[in-house]
Amino acid sequence: MSTAERSAKPAEKRSRYDVESLLAVAVEVFGERGYDGTSMDDLARAAGITKSSFYHHVKGKEELLGRSLDRALGGLFAALETAESDDGPAVKRLEGLLRGSVQVLVREFPHVRLLLRVRGNTETERAALARRREFDHRVTALVAAAEAEGDLRSAADPGLTARLLFGLINSLTEWYRPGGGLGERELADAVVDLALSGLRVRPT
Repeated sequence: MSTAERSAKPAEKRSRYDVESLLAVAVEVFGERGYDGTSMDDLARAAGITKSSFYHHVKGKEELLGRSLDRALGGLFAALETAESDDGPAVKRLEGLLRGSVQVLVREFPHVRLLLRVRGNTETERAALARRREFDHRVTALVAAAEAEGDLRSAADPGLTARLLFGLINSLTEWYRPGGGLGERELADAVVDLALSGLRVRPT
């Protein structure tokens, strides 16, 4: 049953609210209706509170969108910076980034899924897309370094390789469901093995 369907029934009143709980409701509704198709009335009904009570905690739905995108991007940039700080070869840093990114996706699943759906229709979305481009540039630089060190095949442009790697990770949002039988460590192991097995240069 969707959030919209649940909200059609009389909502059980909650004794207290906070921004975090309202963010969780908003991200679920955004995922079902799309951000553009969601109104503050929709969010208030889904949370079981009045619209004025919602506005007591946040300025509007764009603030909630920004908080969600910051959660996703903050996690991804933290994984990137951890990988970049490693003193090992670039291929090991890339592997660490891939693992870390899968873990972020699992832990912040609805926020990452929402990030992947933004189209730049608002100032908040455009700012998020700019940060994603920065992330992509830094991943490309890491792939290029691994190729220059002779650890990855250099048949493809580093930017294309980076996009293909993260295309694989991002595709997890289409089928993976947190809390299922596959844990984040197992999932990260599977993704890294699959993603890098065809790219590594093997000794002859």
